[in-house]
Amino acid sequence: MRPPALRLSPWTGTASALGVVEIFAWGSTYYLMAVLAGPMAADTGWSPGAIAAGVSVGLLVSGLSAPRVGRLIRRTGGRPVLAAGMGLIAAGLALLGLAESLPVYFAAWVVLGLGMSGGLYDAAFSTLGRLFGRDARAAITQLTLWGGFASTVCWPLSAWLVGELGWRGACLFYAALHVGVTLPICLLLLPRAPAVAPPDRDAAQPAPETPPSLLDVRLLAILATGVTFSMVSAILAIHLVTLLSAQGYQVAAAIAVGTLIGPAQVAARVGEMMGRGRHHPIWTMGAATTLVLAGVAGLVLGAPASAALIAYGAGNGLWSIARGVLPLALFGPELYAETMGRIAKPVLIAGAAAPTIGALIIDTAGPAVMLDVLAAAALVPVVAMVVLAAHLKAARPAPSI
Repeated sequence: MRPPALRLSPWTGTASALGVVEIFAWGSTYYLMAVLAGPMAADTGWSPGAIAAGVSVGLLVSGLSAPRVGRLIRRTGGRPVLAAGMGLIAAGLALLGLAESLPVYFAAWVVLGLGMSGGLYDAAFSTLGRLFGRDARAAITQLTLWGGFASTVCWPLSAWLVGELGWRGACLFYAALHVGVTLPICLLLLPRAPAVAPPDRDAAQPAPETPPSLLDVRLLAILATGVTFSMVSAILAIHLVTLLSAQGYQVAAAIAVGTLIGPAQVAARVGEMMGRGRHHPIWTMGAATTLVLAGVAGLVLGAPASAALIAYGAGNGLWSIARGVLPLALFGPELYAETMGRIAKPVLIAGAAAPTIGALIIDTAGPAVMLDVLAAAALVPVVAMVVLAAHLKAARPAPSI
């Protein structure tokens, strides 16, 4: 008797292909300077502040471009947008590797910012929503599981490349990788033509004809959560070693403890995937906000940094899923890409400003005050989710949340 054939979900191949793309897209942009900043400053004489400002420029450009990218994905599908994003990231990395002056360095980050807007999670989530409609939740969860390995894969790879090729060679290597690997994946393994999103099965919840306005409580709650999450995450990503060092950790120990964030993110995403979408995404977002608050509060209260950062990492991992699936559940698939673009703009702009704000607070008030500010900021998303849950419960006498 022939065993039954293994049946893969229709989104498995697309999500897996995008997962490989996202590992290297994130690893060669957002996570790049964690390894390259030191060698770059030593080689060029540029100040650490100027180098960090380049990342802020990239995030700012990405945020300003996000609504346009969302509209493009809605009209054309994600394949051409993601392919263009990989091409722009490759061009920006090549320019970065050749930069001999700060103006060229900042120009490289402008190009990288355009590539990030078309190549990171928001564009990938929008692509999956465009292809699979409300069924995209499982694909988004799987994609973030792949993406959770970006720092795990690319930080050691970047360190090795810097040691073998120098920081310029590392940039050029990543540029070649995007041209030779991620760009072909987008062109060859993603659907060649825009797919029509499946019809909404919930006839009682018709999709809106226009994107939600800023008067919509649901959108306001998501924006409040996204902006504060983005700022907390960006500040910790840049200044974590400084904050832990001020608490008595040696640099090597601080870095070692920081590596727990990545596995915690992946573990939380695995748990979400095992849930198979049986719960409303607001519970995922609620868990994310609570865990992040617990992690930051743990650092403020002097808890072991390992435990605090595991909680923070788990919350951050769930946030990556919730930021994609909650708008899909609340606003429907028809305008999902455009709505994601509108949400991404303020979130990315906040992330762009956060490292500079964090550096200013640390320099003027000290690391302890910075942690207090982070804890206060981490409380905002918890309150926003409580308000959103109450709003949804009032709107649905028999809610499924």
